Amino acid sequence: MTIINVRDNPAYKEQAIAYIQSKWANRRNKAVYEDCISHSIDAKNPLPIWYLLLDADIIIGCAGLITNDFISRMDLCPWLCALWVDKKYRGQNLGNLLIAQIKEDTAKAGFDTLYLSTDHKGYYEKYGFSYIGDGYHPWGERSRIYGCEVG
Repeated sequence: MTIINVRDNPAYKEQAIAYIQSKWANRRNKAVYEDCISHSIDAKNPLPIWYLLLDADIIIGCAGLITNDFISRMDLCPWLCALWVDKKYRGQNLGNLLIAQIKEDTAKAGFDTLYLSTDHKGYYEKYGFSYIGDGYHPWGERSRIYGCEVG
């Protein structure tokens, strides 16, 4: 398994856009992913960073490290987002490979805590995340917020 940092490997940009859109986008927000991933390549700031998980040359997963995950807690940064592992590869601890890489890059960027928002209970706790409260999305939904020290 290989993790590709799309910023460091811009040849993967189009594949990253297509894959991440296929897992997370709908017709209304498709452009958000394309624009964010495209502009992450030459960004002057350390974030965002998008990742692909490959099995040989097949993309089987993805994740992002971003400044805010469309949630009210804009005082918290950075955020793990868009974590996905294809169904036939689940149960092999591969999500943790992406999480571990993102934790490492979070620390390298000078942050001591990584956040995420989710409705899942029990998954992220296995990887050191603790529930810290709820946050609210612009479209009116609520999500659980978790944090994890990375340093």
